Amino acid sequence: MTEQPKRALFAADSITAPLQHGVFRRIWLASLLSNLGLLIQGVGAAWAMTQMTSSADKVALVQTALMLPIMLISMPAGAIADMYDRRIVALISLSIALVGATALSVLAWLGLVTPQILLAFCFIVGSGMALFGPAWQSSVSEQVPAEHLPSAVALNGISYNIARSFGPAIGGIVVATAGAVAAFAANAVLYIPLLVVLFLWRRTSEPSRLPRERLNRAIVSGVRYIANSPSIRIVLARTLVTGLIGGSVSALMPLVARDLLHGGAQTYGIMLGAFGMGAVIGALNIGELRKRMSGEAAIRACALSMAGAIAAVALSRQPVLTAAALVVAGAVWMLAIALFNIGVQLSAPRWVAGRSLAAFQASIAGGVAIGSWGWGHLTDAAGVETALLVSATLMCVSPLLGLWLRMPRVGARNEDAEVLADPEVRLSLTGRSGPLVVEIEYRVAQESARAFHGVMQEVQLSRQRNGAYGWSIARDIADPELWTERYHCPTWLDYLRQRNRSTQSERALHQRAMDFHLGPDPVRVRRMLERPFGSVRWKEDTPDRAANEVLPVATAAGSST
Repeated sequence: MTEQPKRALFAADSITAPLQHGVFRRIWLASLLSNLGLLIQGVGAAWAMTQMTSSADKVALVQTALMLPIMLISMPAGAIADMYDRRIVALISLSIALVGATALSVLAWLGLVTPQILLAFCFIVGSGMALFGPAWQSSVSEQVPAEHLPSAVALNGISYNIARSFGPAIGGIVVATAGAVAAFAANAVLYIPLLVVLFLWRRTSEPSRLPRERLNRAIVSGVRYIANSPSIRIVLARTLVTGLIGGSVSALMPLVARDLLHGGAQTYGIMLGAFGMGAVIGALNIGELRKRMSGEAAIRACALSMAGAIAAVALSRQPVLTAAALVVAGAVWMLAIALFNIGVQLSAPRWVAGRSLAAFQASIAGGVAIGSWGWGHLTDAAGVETALLVSATLMCVSPLLGLWLRMPRVGARNEDAEVLADPEVRLSLTGRSGPLVVEIEYRVAQESARAFHGVMQEVQLSRQRNGAYGWSIARDIADPELWTERYHCPTWLDYLRQRNRSTQSERALHQRAMDFHLGPDPVRVRRMLERPFGSVRWKEDTPDRAANEVLPVATAAGSST
């Protein structure tokens, strides 16, 4: 390849740019194989269920069993991804999925699989992948630079959907020629390359000078961050609705092949392949769509296009027309999910990236899992065609959500700010000392009171999502220029974390608040121990706490509250 085409191939805005990074390229290729195996197993499980039962409800439950674990354990999985080495977490989670796939293969080979056993092992495989997802997705930002992150997110979507284009068709052939047991075994074998690549990845990370959070506190921190981040909340709500409505396509695909097209396993595989092919087309055009349309306009266009495609699938009885409609549905589904994913990736700072992406996974997987259950029940009651037409109608009206939950504008990644020096401490403290009360006094001109109060509402969200609680802002009735911001942190260690979780944009926001301050004296900050009992000696001769119990002071420059 000549130098000029090579530069064009790996240009910063090119979809292939992340592939120039060796670690990302190897993991991406290996994940392509694992996705291929997962899709082959999905075909085998869904078709095996259609052979064991005629209930549309149980057929749809295969999709639920695979997706429900993502909803149930995604937040713990995200917290684990943020707390521990993401490479190790990925290896353990893939091992769980491998064990589940291997056990299912053995049981199928022995002829011991029942609908309940099939659903149980689909749940185990889904649990392994649910644990794997946040660790894998949040590590993408460690494999590529920030300017390549949107393309890397799109490429990961392409990886799954290239597999979706060929995996179901291959799965259909495998099931038709060798049975479901061969599909389950193929999935187990195709996990191995990704395990090897992750094992060989020499991930570099900077260890935190602060102790690791406990799992329950880490989950609470993640939920608190999301609850106080309006942009992420909106993206997650729109993702959930899209999954609830759009999940009808994947959940009812076996029944579309069997009842509407009167085909077999191979027809089912081809239909899934058409959907996956469309998704690849969509992922390849994500960059162009982001250039031409705002996030809200793009999501509306995707919803309306998908509504038309689902309606076409419901009404068509010709495999060619159904496949064409599924190509469109796959393209707009991928575009919408990629837009949601990028929105979360670029909004969340690194310390909570795994938990934010876990919440995104829970939203889409929970929507698909719950929706699949609902579409299965509706199909039992009214038929496949009616269920799909209801889904198309709901998808058509879903853009109205934009009137209340407008998609936020997404810019560059919100990078972490530099580490701040710890405040001066003359009282012996341990990490568990607390609660800590912080009071910050501002002197603000009376004519600027309204503008200052508006900025402080944004500061409130910033403090709370990073770990503070009990936030308030008060104005002195005897001295109207004097304002006092007050908030709590559970412990001294939580306060140190809260100070250093701020991103660059949040530090800029805090500086905007301080810029309102008048006079030659700086903003006054008080940090107080609310329950000082542990810092008071029982007796005069009681020794002070050991010096090594006091947390060290950081050496990095910087000052903030």
